[in-house]
Amino acid sequence: MLGLNPNGRTVTRPVWLQNKVSQAYRTHTGSGGAYPDTVPVEISVPPNEKRGMTHRTSRISVSVLLVCLAISLFCVLYPIYVIRPFRAQGARELKLALIVTQLRPLLTIFSAGAALLALAGFRYQRPRTWRLFLGLAGAVFVGVLAVLARVNVYEIMFHPIEHSTFTVATQGKLDSDEKVIAVLINGQSRAYPIRAMAYHHLLNDVVGGVAIVATY
Repeated sequence: MLGLNPNGRTVTRPVWLQNKVSQAYRTHTGSGGAYPDTVPVEISVPPNEKRGMTHRTSRISVSVLLVCLAISLFCVLYPIYVIRPFRAQGARELKLALIVTQLRPLLTIFSAGAALLALAGFRYQRPRTWRLFLGLAGAVFVGVLAVLARVNVYEIMFHPIEHSTFTVATQGKLDSDEKVIAVLINGQSRAYPIRAMAYHHLLNDVVGGVAIVATY
C-alpha cells in the first residue's frame, strides 16, 4: 500500500498499518475534526507480526552464535590436527596452520564478543529455559576457546624428556623393525626410539663424555 509522508514522498506501508491509519482518519473526520493530518493514532502490532519479528531475531542470534563457535573451534583445533605427531604434513596445510595460529588470538576474541552480543539479543526474546541454557553454554564455550587459543599447547604436548633411562640392547623391549636415532661418540653408543622422540622432540644426554641434544 502506497502513501505520502509530510515531505510529499511516496512511502510503502504494510496493509495492516494502512487499515489502522485509514480507520483512525475516518473516525476523526467523522467526528468533526478540522485537522486530519494531526490525528493522534495509536497503532498496535498484530500478534502474528510480533511473533514473526521475534523468530527472525532469535534465528539471527542463534546463527551468529553458531558461526562464532565454528570459527573458534577451527582456530584451536586445525593447527593441532595438522601439527600432530606421526602424520605427513603438506606445505599448504602447514602454512595455513601457522597463519591460523598467528591470527587466532584476534579471531577468537572477536568471536567471543560477538557471541556475547548474540546471547544478549537471544535472551531479550525470552526463549524457553532449555534454549537459553544452550545459548549460554555455547557462549561460554566460545570464551573458553578464546582462552585456549592463547595457550601454547605444543609446549605441553612436546615437552623435553627431563629424566631418561637406558638399558643394554639385549634387554630392550623394542620391535625388531622399530626406527631409532643412533649416536656413537668415543666408543659409547645410544639409541633413541623415534616413537618416543616424536612426542618429546628433545632429549639432553651425555654420550662418551660429550653433552649432546638428541632431537627429532
